[in-house]
Amino acid sequence: MNETLVTLVGNAATPVDFRETAAGSTARFRLAVTPRRWDREQQIWADGRTSFYTVWARRTLAANLSGSVSVGEPLVVHGRLKVREEEREGAWKTSVDIDALAVGHDLTRGTAAFRRVVRGDPALTAPTHRQKPATEMASMS
Repeated sequence: MNETLVTLVGNAATPVDFRETAAGSTARFRLAVTPRRWDREQQIWADGRTSFYTVWARRTLAANLSGSVSVGEPLVVHGRLKVREEEREGAWKTSVDIDALAVGHDLTRGTAAFRRVVRGDPALTAPTHRQKPATEMASMS
């Protein structure tokens, strides 16, 4: 089977929508990707047009996303590219989705603390809130 694998670097544009269904857990969020280019004439960095992708995750990745990602955070997403075209109200609409295989924070723009999930502990496999980073917890002491 031929699949198009892509890696995107952008920011979480929406909160993670996590759902537990009979078929298993799923999560989705929108990723905003804005290219930046050096404008030689004006000697400044210029933002290009922002593209938005719907990122889908399943099973453990879905559960981990819900407890790890917030709006505005820089992310790296790797997965299968899916392009769909459909007609709605007489107009054609194109949707671009990513079936995520891996998602992580972009460490060129900040730091992160990794916490391994213990299998079998329902409190850890489907987080409902995000834990504060160690730097925030230290400043609270």
